[in-house]
Amino acid sequence: MYLINFSDFFTSAFSVDCIIFGYSEGKIKALLIKRAMEPYENFWAVPGDLVYPAEDLPQAAERVLLELTGLSNVHMHQSQSFGKPNRHPNGRVITIAYFALIRIDDFEIKASSWADDIKWTAMDEIPELAFDHNFILSETYSLLKQKLLNEPVCFDLLPERFTLNEMQQLYEFALETEMDKANFRKKIKYVPMIAHDEKQQNVKHRPAKLFSFNKKEYSNQVAKKDYQFKM
Repeated sequence: MYLINFSDFFTSAFSVDCIIFGYSEGKIKALLIKRAMEPYENFWAVPGDLVYPAEDLPQAAERVLLELTGLSNVHMHQSQSFGKPNRHPNGRVITIAYFALIRIDDFEIKASSWADDIKWTAMDEIPELAFDHNFILSETYSLLKQKLLNEPVCFDLLPERFTLNEMQQLYEFALETEMDKANFRKKIKYVPMIAHDEKQQNVKHRPAKLFSFNKKEYSNQVAKKDYQFKM
């Protein structure tokens, strides 16, 4: 029989890990930092750190992201908690993962604090990460892929004005499959988008027409419960 010592319940630490996804060059990417301190010095990792004793979790996530990457005004969502007893070599640390989708070109990243370097890495090129960050990143990416199938979150990753081919490439990368162009266009037929009298600039191939997401029409459809997003 296990004898309960209540002091054992007050010896755990908490941390937050910030998974930031972006999209460029046809690939969904994650923001990684290179650790300049032990444990796992010189390993790449998801931006994360311990929560201060008097700090709320969302406040901690915002602080950690700013301190390590220079990113601010990023709207993050809490996803999962990870609490295996041996996930941190220095003791029991339960971490809460937050994630965000951003347009890479809209933000400037900069390694700071104990982050020695920073980079965007494609999800099919992720190296061995510190702690259990490969698992945390993989689980969060699975959540993103589910959202891509059922919600119009792809427009948080695409440029404000994009081509339909860019949109298709995003889904092909996420779902790891090639899609027939005609079938893809049928799937997105009812997605509220605005077609602009504007085409790509400075491309070697034939310039394609640019589109943007019609947020107003989407809000109207949601209000009327007349919108279904199924990819």
